[in-house]
Amino acid sequence: MTTARHLYQLQCIELEIESKEKELEQSQAQLGESRQLLVARQKLAQEQQRFTELKKQQQAAEWEADDVGAKISAAQDTLYGGSIKNPKELSSLQHEIEGFKGKRDSLDEKALEVIEQAEAAAAAVQDLERELGEVKKSWRQEQKQLAASIEELKDSLEALSGERQQALTGIDADVLECYNRLRQQKGQAVAKVEQGTCRGCRISLSTAELQRVKGNSLVMCSSCGRILFID
Repeated sequence: MTTARHLYQLQCIELEIESKEKELEQSQAQLGESRQLLVARQKLAQEQQRFTELKKQQQAAEWEADDVGAKISAAQDTLYGGSIKNPKELSSLQHEIEGFKGKRDSLDEKALEVIEQAEAAAAAVQDLERELGEVKKSWRQEQKQLAASIEELKDSLEALSGERQQALTGIDADVLECYNRLRQQKGQAVAKVEQGTCRGCRISLSTAELQRVKGNSLVMCSSCGRILFID
């Protein structure tokens, strides 16, 4: 095997390692709660809080209506109890009772509105609970698949690491240093030659260069500086 071919195979392994590592990083970043799950949970929490506040408003309105009702009953007992004889006082008490009744009617109407809103909120909570359940189910499946994919990627990387160590065997230290420098500078140190053209810079090679590449010597592209390899 020529040195160029050896280096090309090493590069293929390293590029695959880089690709797998990037894929692994992206997969690991997706572990945990998804944005869709967080949004669904937040929407449910907001609606539950709204429902709780409406129930409090309903209870407060009902209590206030009961309190006004008690005042009406007390005032009516006084009005019809015969303890008050003065017509002016009786008229004033009657007027007060009418005021209480008007306030109670307003409170009853308010309580009814709040009840309707609370019922709508309760229905919305049920819908959002169902939606959250579906999102959770889908999320769990995705997490399970993601975990399996991560394990596969780790296994692949372990195998590729072994292949890389094996590929490094027998490469001259000076050649490897040159290769590593080019990899760091250009991303790819070895460029394949196809139809007389360097695939690294897409520049046609001279006849002399092609002859040298076909030999066993290590040839650098005169244009991009990459190590040339021909099948």
